[in-house]
Formats: sequence, C-alpha cells, structure tokens
Amino acid sequence: MTKLPVLSSKEVLRALRKIGYQIDHQTGSHIILRNENPPHRRLTVPAHKPIAKGTLRAIIRQAGLTRDEFIALL
Repeated sequence: MTKLPVLSSKEVLRALRKIGYQIDHQTGSHIILRNENPPHRRLTVPAHKPIAKGTLRAIIRQAGLTRDEFIALL
C-alpha cells in the first residue's frame, strides 16, 4: 500500500474532478462536491493546506476509491 502524500485542498479537488465530482457550493472553509455519475455521492473537502491524513483517508473512502486509485489520479 502506497503512503499518502501531503496534499492541499486544490490538489484533492483536481483529482476528484477527474472522476466526475463538481463543486456544488462552499460553506465557510468546507467545499461541498457532488458526483453527477452514479452512484450520486456528496463529499465535503476542507479548504485547508495541508489536509490532515485522517481527513484525506476519509475523503478517499467516501469517494469509493482505494489509496492507489486516488494516487493514480494525482
């Protein structure tokens, strides 16, 4: 299993856009994304630099990806 790199919210958003997530809206420092492709999922990405490792793992899991699949999107 590959080690997760330290990423900013912009880098995470760029990777998630590649699999169909689009920015829906932003509330404070949290960016809400929606996926138009089935399954229709909603993700929240904090607009932080860097994103905490545990938060990044949770975002990857909620997106339905493995670590390696996510890293390939970067």
